[in-house]
Amino acid sequence: MSNILIILGHPDKKSFNGAIAAAYYQAAKKAGHSAEQINLGDLKFDPVLRHGYKKIQKLEPDLVNAQQKIKWADFLVFVFPTWWFNYPAILKGFIDRAILPGFAFKYKEKSFLPLPERYLKGKKSILITTVDGSPWFYRFLGHPGLKSLKTGVLFFCGVKTSKQIVLGPVKNSSPAKRKKWLGKIAKMAQKIN
Repeated sequence: MSNILIILGHPDKKSFNGAIAAAYYQAAKKAGHSAEQINLGDLKFDPVLRHGYKKIQKLEPDLVNAQQKIKWADFLVFVFPTWWFNYPAILKGFIDRAILPGFAFKYKEKSFLPLPERYLKGKKSILITTVDGSPWFYRFLGHPGLKSLKTGVLFFCGVKTSKQIVLGPVKNSSPAKRKKWLGKIAKMAQKIN
């Protein structure tokens, strides 16, 4: 059994993304996994990295707790909407403030390659995003938000992305379609390995 951390990157946990995160959480628990969920909209933290990396801001208690859960997890499941071809500002702010040097990575001295020491090595991730347009259009454009998260953040820190799921178009989708998507997510959570 695995330790699974679901990170809801939508500011509103009552959104369809919130329903996806809840479905994943419930199915993972039902399958016998240990699961935790972080709703970024509920956290109290300043999402702005005020001094860049010159001076690291003191972490708020919610970010300290989130870092502990990230260390604990075998799987990081990110659930977020695609807005303006990227993930929401709250998820970006969380990454900027919590996925820090010394916690998730450390730059190597005099390294030929730009890859750092990767402190989150051995963890896996699953990325689930919703789109209001056609998924094929986002695929045609290379899924910039997924690529940014998968390569620019997770790979950089040593996390291997095992699945990327794009659900859509969500806008004007029927209750039956949404129920079908939630069923797909639940099945995926039960088969995680």
